[in-house]
Amino acid sequence: MSTVGAQLASLKAREVLDSRGRPTIEVDAITSDGKRGRAIVPSGASTGAHEALELRDGDPQRHAGLGVRRAIGHVQQEIQTALIGRDIEDQAGIDRRLIELDGTPKKSRLGANALLGTSLAIARAAAAHRNEGPYAYLHLLWGRHANRDDRPTLPLPMVNLISGGLHAGKQLDFQDFLMVPVGARSYSEALEMISAVYRSLGDVLRRHGEEADLVGDEGGYGPRLACDEEALERCVEAFRAAGLESGRDAAIALDVASTHFFDAGTGTYRLRTRGEERVERALGMIDLLEGWCRSYPIVSIEDGLAEDDWDGWVALTKRLGKQCQLIGDDFFVTQTARLRRGIDQGAANAVLIKFNQVGTLTETFEALALARANGYRTIVSARSGETEDPTIADLSVATAAGQIKIGSIVRSERLAKYNQLLRIEEELGGPDQAPFAGRAALGLA
Repeated sequence: MSTVGAQLASLKAREVLDSRGRPTIEVDAITSDGKRGRAIVPSGASTGAHEALELRDGDPQRHAGLGVRRAIGHVQQEIQTALIGRDIEDQAGIDRRLIELDGTPKKSRLGANALLGTSLAIARAAAAHRNEGPYAYLHLLWGRHANRDDRPTLPLPMVNLISGGLHAGKQLDFQDFLMVPVGARSYSEALEMISAVYRSLGDVLRRHGEEADLVGDEGGYGPRLACDEEALERCVEAFRAAGLESGRDAAIALDVASTHFFDAGTGTYRLRTRGEERVERALGMIDLLEGWCRSYPIVSIEDGLAEDDWDGWVALTKRLGKQCQLIGDDFFVTQTARLRRGIDQGAANAVLIKFNQVGTLTETFEALALARANGYRTIVSARSGETEDPTIADLSVATAAGQIKIGSIVRSERLAKYNQLLRIEEELGGPDQAPFAGRAALGLA
């Protein structure tokens, strides 16, 4: 253990609320020179079965059993005892110790929320000790871990327009219909385009007599539409109304989240098409998605098939992988073992990166590095239960991930990230100079 520089002096944790009003854990890490780093852990609604597990209290008398006092106790007792005196810049060593302490495959003993809050708080404390911005310090850690010299780069945003599935009361089968501002030349311009389309979509929904005041967990509109295809039609109409050309200026990304309408007993996907139930096997789902890609400017599909439908994913990738980004979220859950299997079998061509699916910063770097080394695109992502913590914005720039998925632009827990990216853009020279991933992040010329 190094004794150079600052050491970890103490950890403090508390119960705070996320964007859905549910408890989550906030951790403060204090260094021997009095610097502080703080992290708040998000929580997902649409969670994959293979994710690391957040620890909840299970006490029905408090927050319907969702309290996190047990996780707080672990941080302030066992974890703190094990880490006091550690060199705060030894992120990899600290994260290894956290994993060893928990000792379970899915971090269920101490809780992935306790481990992640500690891991991120220590990284932010180290940045404060060095008098560096979080993205700059994460860039240093990323270079050490991945042995790469990526230039810090602003990501291309992927932004919720219409929500369904578990994010908006299941009034639509698919979870999210998102805009990708593929024509933007800077991050600032991308945000302006997104804002214009979001406002236009509200007007479009009102003209059709649909609710424009209902929103999902991530701020996307939550209208009651007859089927998923109507959502695609409304998005394209909103592009036109905002003065943007579909495909050239603005494109669509889908978060299908298909595990949530997959019947494992019959191996079928059950969804609605124009008001009628449609039951498909994997090849039928692939046909549906392929047809929509021909009819609409779709450039990205997330979790197009269920999390354990490996044969289906391979078939989907063979059919659409050269023309569309195919993202594994529930499919990969930021776990290198599942990602390696996907690479070996030729399943998907991109991975969603979520800190709390895996539990530590170093493991997040491992998933990013494995994906990049094998030509898989990377999208840093928020969760549906978010907080004002902006770390994913810093991570996306630090690792030059290329893309970020935060949610919509109308809720403060989302804007904390979007606005952090604006600050970083300014620090990197402003819209005219700051590196921006743009449409190339999707493999588009």
